[in-house]
Amino acid sequence: MLADEIGQLPVTATFVVSGGFWITGPEGMPDENTEAETGTSADATGARGYYKLAAIRQQDRTTKIYLQMVAAEATGPRLVQSVELEEFSAIRPYVTGIMPESMTGVGEEPGFMATVYLKTSPQADRAEEWTVLIDDLGDIRVERASN
Repeated sequence: MLADEIGQLPVTATFVVSGGFWITGPEGMPDENTEAETGTSADATGARGYYKLAAIRQQDRTTKIYLQMVAAEATGPRLVQSVELEEFSAIRPYVTGIMPESMTGVGEEPGFMATVYLKTSPQADRAEEWTVLIDDLGDIRVERASN
């Protein structure tokens, strides 16, 4: 990687976490989009990749959080999908951190989990904990953590 390539990361990105994994095709999640996007169907092993969660600071200091699916290909990573997590946008949070479920690397089961620490007011004393969970089928749940 060239030092100049880091310039592609927006300066408004305050936290970026990647982890977990996904598989499409015969052995993983249903593969509805691969054929439509590439004009070919996935091979017998299916496509594979990981998730990325990014907090992007807005002009008013609140944060939008995006979930990305990144394909791990022989030619390098490729962005498959990027979606704004509306559950966070609705509360206009001030994100203070994001932590992955584990720092040990890729787990044994497909999916992803991370904790987002946020305040709904910059004057709040304590940050709330919210969980982003993606199961082995690719279903996304965003909810306030219950401790």
